Amino acid sequence: MKVAPVLGELRQNATDRFDAMLVHTGQHYDANMSDIFFNDLDMPAPDRFLGVGSGSHAEQTAKVMIEMEKLLAEEKPALVMVAGDVNSTLATTLVAAKANIPLAHIESGLRSFDREMPEEINRIVADEFSRYCFVTEESGLKNLKHEGIADERVFFVGNTMIDSVVKYLDKARVRFGEWEAKHGLKRNGFALVTLHRPSNVDDKKNLTNLLGLFESMSEFMDAIVFPIHPRTLKQIDAFGLGEKLRSLKSVKVIEPVGYLDFLALQDASAVILTDSGGVQEESTALGRPCITLRENTERPVTIEVGSNELIGLDIQKALDYARRAATGKWKSSRVPELWDGKAASRIVQTLKETLV
Repeated sequence: MKVAPVLGELRQNATDRFDAMLVHTGQHYDANMSDIFFNDLDMPAPDRFLGVGSGSHAEQTAKVMIEMEKLLAEEKPALVMVAGDVNSTLATTLVAAKANIPLAHIESGLRSFDREMPEEINRIVADEFSRYCFVTEESGLKNLKHEGIADERVFFVGNTMIDSVVKYLDKARVRFGEWEAKHGLKRNGFALVTLHRPSNVDDKKNLTNLLGLFESMSEFMDAIVFPIHPRTLKQIDAFGLGEKLRSLKSVKVIEPVGYLDFLALQDASAVILTDSGGVQEESTALGRPCITLRENTERPVTIEVGSNELIGLDIQKALDYARRAATGKWKSSRVPELWDGKAASRIVQTLKETLV
């Protein structure tokens, strides 16, 4: 969702300036977590697939570094661009930096200030070595300045995630008709849940409490749609919570869905409960109530002006907020500055003007 708009803009400008190569590391390799997103976002097949697969943080990072080092030595690019905060971002950053190849970071400057999150380390390292820090919100500008990143390396361009929302929202809304027909969902009549972070799903007590939250929400919510992340499903089985989950009749557990279907579900939901950073942004762009089940967020603009509320793991507070959303009593919100569907064009224009 972050890369597709930029790749499209680069390839539209290919004849006069850019020759863009798309590299898929294979960190996300499940068909439901990878292939379907390429199809939904009209992305071409990757020019290179590194086939890294699963593993610990160290294993994934090392595998990407080994394969990326070979690729960069062969291709000798003028610029390497990474997005977000995953292990592939960290690995590619390190290889490019050691090879003295300029680096651009999409979604730069975001900070949770929680270094127990592996993603926080990845973000910090990517920004430290980036020639182009492409910032999505004002907090990113402040964070980078505080860390001593030179102003000439920082560019406030907006959010490429929202470029994808703007482009595909109408198409996604058509998809919701299928969910109404097949699953009996009604617009503004269901909650949407995503969970995958270790703090929530690797702790049996926390995960059990969250299942209890869903049970309580059944009193006022027609349905709770739960596209279950492979990591979450694994932990539910490991903790012996499968029977508990199956007993919650209003919870519709489904496999992870593609981008268009998930966007459709967000747009039609009464409330979203999540621990995902990207969902906080998308829900704000859509103006949908969002309850973030984390102690911190690296996207404060979604709370300051958006439709997001950060409540930690306070189950009673989460229940109260969910009930408030179900009755239409949510706070007013607006779309943040430069979240207008044109971030990718600003990125490419910046590269046109400055990349030599």
